[in-house]
Amino acid sequence: MHVIWDPTIIEGYLSDASNICGHAEALVRPKNAKEVSEVVSHCQQQAIPLTVTARRTSTTGGPVPQGGWLLSTERMDNIVSNTEVESGVLLGAYQSHVESCGMLFPPDPTSRHESTVGAAIACNASGARSFCYGPTRPWIEAVEVVFPTGEVQIVDRDTPIPIEWPRIGWVAPDVKTAAGYFPSTNLLDLLIGQEGTLGVITKAWTRLVSQPPGVLLLIAFFPDVASAMSFVAVARNGARRETTPQSVGALNPRAIEYFDHNSLRMVRQRVADVPKQAQSALFLEIEYQDEPPIEAWWDALVDANALVDHTIVADDDRGRRRLHEVRHAIPAGINEQVVRNQMPKLGTDFSVPDDSLTAMMESYASVTLPHVLFGHIGDNHLHLNFLPRDASELEKAKDWYRELAMKAVELGGTVSAEHGIGRIKRELLADMVGPDVIASFQSLKRTVDPAWILGRGVMFEQQ
Repeated sequence: MHVIWDPTIIEGYLSDASNICGHAEALVRPKNAKEVSEVVSHCQQQAIPLTVTARRTSTTGGPVPQGGWLLSTERMDNIVSNTEVESGVLLGAYQSHVESCGMLFPPDPTSRHESTVGAAIACNASGARSFCYGPTRPWIEAVEVVFPTGEVQIVDRDTPIPIEWPRIGWVAPDVKTAAGYFPSTNLLDLLIGQEGTLGVITKAWTRLVSQPPGVLLLIAFFPDVASAMSFVAVARNGARRETTPQSVGALNPRAIEYFDHNSLRMVRQRVADVPKQAQSALFLEIEYQDEPPIEAWWDALVDANALVDHTIVADDDRGRRRLHEVRHAIPAGINEQVVRNQMPKLGTDFSVPDDSLTAMMESYASVTLPHVLFGHIGDNHLHLNFLPRDASELEKAKDWYRELAMKAVELGGTVSAEHGIGRIKRELLADMVGPDVIASFQSLKRTVDPAWILGRGVMFEQQ
């Protein structure tokens, strides 16, 4: 196994999208589970910290090493079959492959064209379509995993958690969440979302569905937030919430995304179709079987007081690409603002139960610092991006962030809906679940990983 010691090569692996920078003494890039096992066994014997990394699109600092060795999965990049894929394959490339065969792998994180299948599993990634299809977890049938002892095992939902492993005693909030170890009765579901702390995912077997015959995209504009929220309620009530492809009516979106007035200001800089009177907007993806259900949606928009004459609709590839450009103009605009401000952004990742969305929206509305609010409103999961202009505003943003996080927890929600905990949200996770649950996580980690080599400092402190 070739170990890279050259610091000029290692330097390219030391940060992620959180802009945290770490340090490591060595880098390995194994090609298969056998080579991963050799590395892990060596590190366990020598008590060398080992951080798993891939394409470093994480926003939480999870793949950023704080000493020790780095293990990159980038060379495990083979699509073995439609339902068998190595962990280093880019998620978007895998989706394109199965779609060319008429199938769909539903998880769709924004970074899917830059992130890997293994990373999606390790963080239980989701995206806009999780409103209909859920996160990554239900779409994974089995994984090949290398445990911290070097043991290689194929794990599915019939694989029990070893009897000698401590059980984690908590109930996860009933919302879209990616915070902490999943309270599972089988080993597969425990490994999904463990953020590289309990094992290294080297291969996965997936579950697919048939592609829908048609997908309608729609952007609707509203004169105020209340009108948009009214429409969200209608769309949510008409949606299917189970992970099956069968339709249950015309009003059954697979994604509902929200844009606030600050988001629309950024969109206007790139797109001419945004009405001046619009104060909010919704982006919807709607699957259909025969004909696009435009009439039913149009009637619902009229009832919700939408600016219907400005509604943008697309049901062909060219039109869908155009609407996705509108949607992606927001993160592009945010990044440009960050460059102008020469200050980092700070983005929330909270979700709450359905009946708490209004209260959470009111909390977001109370923020007085420069910000942009957008995201997966169908799952009550919005990203408020603080855009501080100086160091003083950055400190205030951190205070706001924590206050909003605790509000989400108070409302029965989570401090991380899709990005995971990593290194930067450990305190928030501890506040969310309490010391006893953190102690149970630490006890499990210590049993599975005696030298505490994998992902040391990710999710919680070493005990």
